[in-house]
Amino acid sequence: MRQKIYTLSVIMIITMAGFSYAAGTSDMAMENTLLRQRLDQLDKEMDVLRQTVVQNGDSISPKPVWSNLDIQLYGYLKLDLAYDTSRMTNGNYAQWADSESTNDNDDQFNMTANQTRLGMLINGPASYDMEASGKVEVDFYGAGAAENKAHLMMRHAFLKLDWPQDRFSIIAGQTSDVISPLVPGTINYSVAWWSGNIGYRRPQIRLTKDYTIAKNVDLKLEGALARTIGRENFNTAVTWDTDSGEDAGFPTWQGRVSVTMPLLMGKKGTIGLSAHTGEEEYDLTNTGNNTEFETWSVSLDFAQPICDKVAVKAEVFKGENLNAYLGGIGQGVNTTTLEEINSAGGWVAAALGPWRNKKFNVGIAVDDVESGEVATGSRTLNRSVFGNIICSLDERTEVGFELSHWRTEYRGSGDAESLRAQAALIYRF
Repeated sequence: MRQKIYTLSVIMIITMAGFSYAAGTSDMAMENTLLRQRLDQLDKEMDVLRQTVVQNGDSISPKPVWSNLDIQLYGYLKLDLAYDTSRMTNGNYAQWADSESTNDNDDQFNMTANQTRLGMLINGPASYDMEASGKVEVDFYGAGAAENKAHLMMRHAFLKLDWPQDRFSIIAGQTSDVISPLVPGTINYSVAWWSGNIGYRRPQIRLTKDYTIAKNVDLKLEGALARTIGRENFNTAVTWDTDSGEDAGFPTWQGRVSVTMPLLMGKKGTIGLSAHTGEEEYDLTNTGNNTEFETWSVSLDFAQPICDKVAVKAEVFKGENLNAYLGGIGQGVNTTTLEEINSAGGWVAAALGPWRNKKFNVGIAVDDVESGEVATGSRTLNRSVFGNIICSLDERTEVGFELSHWRTEYRGSGDAESLRAQAALIYRF
């Protein structure tokens, strides 16, 4: 009897286990069916998304939200306030004092945030022997806008290919001129342009090669083919219908050679010699002839630290038809005689400090135009003297104050002087 009970118990346990297994198998089958249906639905949705992306012309490969390159944003926010005892061109930043024959001690006040600057440095992946990078930089001094509706202006937009082991690089795009590469430390936006400091920015392709020619003596060679900037408005009966830089048929050449070596006080300084030559061509529609104007310059630049708290920079130049290079006090060609205007000048400046949270800059600049080559009432000399103090409120915020005196002379009457007081608040990032 006991044996029968044991046998029946074993049979019941096996039967119940079988029912449980069958039930579990049925549940798993149901779950698998539901999962398969869900996967089929997801596949259909992915097909729809894939077709939509392809129709929009985009890649379906995954991409980072920003970039897979090393990209750094930089720049500053700047507010300028300026008071001039006599009217200046341009009011937001000083170029020259307007003729007193029409504006006798006509003072003015200006306030602008147009110098606010935004830039982006782009560093590509480096190979064994070459490094690729780029730079884009803009401010808000684009022309033709109301004071509270500023336009963007491209300052820099270029790519750079660098071979560090060979000390050789190529720059292609818009950037600063090869010639006259230094600038004085002014708060005024124009950094002594039109009053002795020449050189600007333009599209170009540039080659640079560095050499070590002796112990502590380095030689740098720079050469560029640059876009010739023309379109001078003569405001006379003589007219033209093409871009004078484009119509020349070839670019402007720029070159510079510089040497860096111990000079004063055993500290390394740099001396550079630079030059440019180019041509503009105007198709004169009322004569059927072409008129060509040459542009050229020769410049010498010098930069030297005197001690830990004092550094000196200077440039001198001579050339003709330099309005596109911000020389000749903005005058390139005599609009009556159709002859190139010659000019010469330069600047010298010292940077002092920092002492605690303060640094100082002082300097003088002058642009002297051949007076016999300009029309009556045109500018013949422009001189500026400046001094400023810049205080750091923290590691990113600065406040600055600058005093500058301007004297602009004219052929005939109208010589003008102006004292400019300028303040600025700057936040760097």
